[in-house]
Amino acid sequence: MVACAAERESPGWGELARVVEIAARADRAVYALWPTTAASGDLIHLAHKLRELASEDVTTADALRDWLRHHAPPLPSTSPSSSPSPSPATRNSVTGGAVLHGPTVQARDIQGGIHFHPPAERSGPRLPVPRQLPPVRTRLVDREADVRALDTLRAGRPSDAPQLMVVSGFAGVGKTTLVSRWLHEQTDSFPDGQLYADLAGHSTEEGSGPVQASTVLEGFLRALGAPSVPADTAQRVALWRSLTAGLRLAVLLDNAYTAAQVRPLLLGAPTGLTVVTSRTQLTGLLADGAAVHRLDALTTESAVELLTVGGGGQRVTHDLEAARRVVALCARLPLAICLASAQLAVRPHRSVSALAESLSQGYGPLDALRVDGEAVVRTALDLSYRLLPPESAALYRRAGLLPTDRYDLFMLTAVSAEPAARPDDGPDGTGQGYGTAADARDAGTGEAYAAYAADADAVDLALGTLVEANLLEETGPGTYRFHDLVRPHARRLGEEEESTARRDHTLRRYVDWCLATATSAESILTPSHRNLARDYTPPHVVPTAFDGPADALAWLDTRRDALMTAVRLCAEREWHASCWQLADAMWPLVLRLRPTEIWCESHRLGLAAATASGSRAGEDRMLTSGAMGLREAGRHTEAADWYTRALEHATADGDTKQRGQAINGLGHLSLLTGRLDEARAHFEHALRLWESVGYPRGVALCRRRLGETELEAADFPEAARQLAWAHRELKSMGEEYEAARVLATLGRALVLDGRPGDGTGKLTRALDAFRGSVARDAHWEARSLTWLGEAAEGQGHGDEARRHYEAARDILRLLTPDEARRMDDRLRRL
Repeated sequence: MVACAAERESPGWGELARVVEIAARADRAVYALWPTTAASGDLIHLAHKLRELASEDVTTADALRDWLRHHAPPLPSTSPSSSPSPSPATRNSVTGGAVLHGPTVQARDIQGGIHFHPPAERSGPRLPVPRQLPPVRTRLVDREADVRALDTLRAGRPSDAPQLMVVSGFAGVGKTTLVSRWLHEQTDSFPDGQLYADLAGHSTEEGSGPVQASTVLEGFLRALGAPSVPADTAQRVALWRSLTAGLRLAVLLDNAYTAAQVRPLLLGAPTGLTVVTSRTQLTGLLADGAAVHRLDALTTESAVELLTVGGGGQRVTHDLEAARRVVALCARLPLAICLASAQLAVRPHRSVSALAESLSQGYGPLDALRVDGEAVVRTALDLSYRLLPPESAALYRRAGLLPTDRYDLFMLTAVSAEPAARPDDGPDGTGQGYGTAADARDAGTGEAYAAYAADADAVDLALGTLVEANLLEETGPGTYRFHDLVRPHARRLGEEEESTARRDHTLRRYVDWCLATATSAESILTPSHRNLARDYTPPHVVPTAFDGPADALAWLDTRRDALMTAVRLCAEREWHASCWQLADAMWPLVLRLRPTEIWCESHRLGLAAATASGSRAGEDRMLTSGAMGLREAGRHTEAADWYTRALEHATADGDTKQRGQAINGLGHLSLLTGRLDEARAHFEHALRLWESVGYPRGVALCRRRLGETELEAADFPEAARQLAWAHRELKSMGEEYEAARVLATLGRALVLDGRPGDGTGKLTRALDAFRGSVARDAHWEARSLTWLGEAAEGQGHGDEARRHYEAARDILRLLTPDEARRMDDRLRRL
């Protein structure tokens, strides 16, 4: 120790410090004896203390013995006859049972230089540098961006901080393959070795579970040459940190379960790198300075490439459409695609189309993709599910039952509510729910919202667990989606583990949430539209909140298929009131975005449901608004039949307002088929009816139709007069959307009347409105651009006309391809 202390920068002194650190685990008093400066401390006392601790603590004994073996050369050999015995006056003596190690001088007076020549270190067998990473494929498909991300994360770490990275992702996404390949390419950066441990966080073996850190440490310590491994976990951790201090070492901790499982295995020095892979996001390691990278599924093109290089070969390239179906069914997960490719490899005469058909049956790849008879994808998901706490597991099952692929906190809170008795529907199908959309909003801020707030926190915590486990993906603020392979797994568990009554309740609550939220959107987008009564299962659901008209319309747009599925579900289960009311609440969707197939189907089902529930108000609404959908789809004869039935109902019921609605609809059909006199008569009749009952909105809409009739008749001044009147009245009522449609038509009438300046100005204002949030409508945006193009062409401004026509064509390509082709013809003639 004295010799090492003479050179404080020597390896021996540095390793002695680590011996003291290990000994301090047994007795922290040893720290007080360590010399912090060359002039401090007492090495004799330190030596005695270490010897004392070594006699009591095996870890200290092993560490001290190892240090002596490497840094204390044996005593020089002596012969009794080689020198005379010293006289008592000059004899030095060592007493007290002292033990001397290494070069030792014991003398009274010494002259001349003293040289120590320690023997060369023994050249015994040396352990190889550990290179434990799993082998990887020579080709890694479409992970270049992820490799660059890992490089960036590593380069961005502070040089004086331990390097820790977490790569998370869904089961089978390729985490281990990516990280192993990346670390293989970094071998030169880690000359002291690369260690690997499978932590078995999601082991599928019966009775096994996550590997204990103590077990992993034992393997790591032996791989690094530790002569003995302490039995105590804390001592193993200390020795692990001591042995790896200063080593340029990479450690891959694969398939981790929790941050607590990983933490004892972390390197303590900045010279090493620890990479952790996990199906969960391990957010707890952020406190340890972890950098996180989430690995997503492959792109479709890359997934097809992986299918090809596996067992697909030429069969894939010859049937790319089927190959895309296969990788879509496999959710573009490398594991699932490789299993599918293996099926092609072992059955060389099987077509890719046949494989796609097989994977689409039942629960899809969950059951079809197997290794040695085991459905590996389903097994992996089963284990992830079993690790969930009860609240998250229940939410997982119930979300899987819902006929949608998008979720939010409002929806999931609604379906998580416990069942309550549902009142019987009244004779008109209105039950005991909210009377109007305004009633729904009022209840949402009172009793219903209080109940919602009480449940939402618990649901939010359960959601967080599902997101952490990568079973649910957060797609935006408060919005979520299942991974494509997770959703059928969740549905299967919902069908198997939830009772029939609980499944029914979950679906009813989902329908109620759809109805409440669609009604809320309807009240924002069409405030003057007469809302009929709505039914909701108590306790009342709270609709998803909207941040204005644009948000409400975007919700209807993105949810159109889910809403239509909910309508079909209601029809199938004979939930009649909910069926027609949901079709009615979709009014702004069909009016603004014109999905004619959804429009017609929802109202056919809604009409049958309203009739079955005995709701005359529901029947009348379905007939008139459904006839508009049939008219938009070009089914004029059927639309006329629906309007006629609505007129018969209104006449029998003495409902003047509804009579005007049906007559106005018949007039529009006459206008579209060129029967202008008949159209004019219908519109004037409806106008008188609505004036008689004081319905100003209907009066304004009738004048709009009269203006359109005069426009077709080429009476442009009269058309402009009627349209200007309608625009003024609609604006005064706050009907911004209807006013914008009238303004565009008025602009066209003015252009045709020889007033292009006034006309194009109004068309431009209308175009801005259709591009804005309140009156957004792509169909009318394209129509306004077309009319602006016609105005420019009529004035000889060819370039301006071309710009307008091209913009209109680009919109129409997404809406009505036939009209887009006609616009192309117009551009060619320009």
